[in-house]
Amino acid sequence: MNARLGAGVAAVLLYAVLSHQLMLHAAEEPWAVAAIFGPLLLPCLALAWRRGNRLVLALTVAALAALVFIVAAGGLGDVKRLYLAQHAGWHVVLGLSFAASLRGPGLSLVGQVAWRVHGGWLSPEMQAYTVQVTRLWAGYFFAMAALSVGVFVMAPWSVWSLLANLLTPVAIALLFVGEYVVRYWLHPEFERVKLADAVRAFQQPPEAPAPAADARVSR
Repeated sequence: MNARLGAGVAAVLLYAVLSHQLMLHAAEEPWAVAAIFGPLLLPCLALAWRRGNRLVLALTVAALAALVFIVAAGGLGDVKRLYLAQHAGWHVVLGLSFAASLRGPGLSLVGQVAWRVHGGWLSPEMQAYTVQVTRLWAGYFFAMAALSVGVFVMAPWSVWSLLANLLTPVAIALLFVGEYVVRYWLHPEFERVKLADAVRAFQQPPEAPAPAADARVSR
């Protein structure tokens, strides 16, 4: 799993650098559109299929069909707006996903992953912490979407491409590592988990059972 995770990180970094170069030098080319969007949609398709998420699966299939149409038609008039819509749109969708999980009596999105990592059990303190982390990620995704639009409107295209392709994955990594450090600084009593375990838990299909309602932390 560690080897696969390392290969995945290397692939993401390579994709980010290549996407930045393509956006700078061949943004309008149909083949460049396919090269930039294809590697994003295929993993989404596989994950949605594995998790049984029919809505995301249908949306991803529709996006792939639209990508095929765009390439076959020879591209679009102003493809830069398409890149903006993809970057900002995905962040809005992710932000909504995290925020929506905070509604109702169930576990937050981060709490659901933590629950699987810890074998179907979370202490009240851990549940409360996962709520805060879910809010943090939701706020980050909404802020990045707003920043993406702002930079697109106010800065040169090269600056926006740098933000979308290189700074975005760096920001996610910094937030992830920073949360990990803060978590065990504030809560050294929490059981330590490996990154590989968290990735594996996220990839697993959602499980029907969850902690009983009286064991959950009220929000």
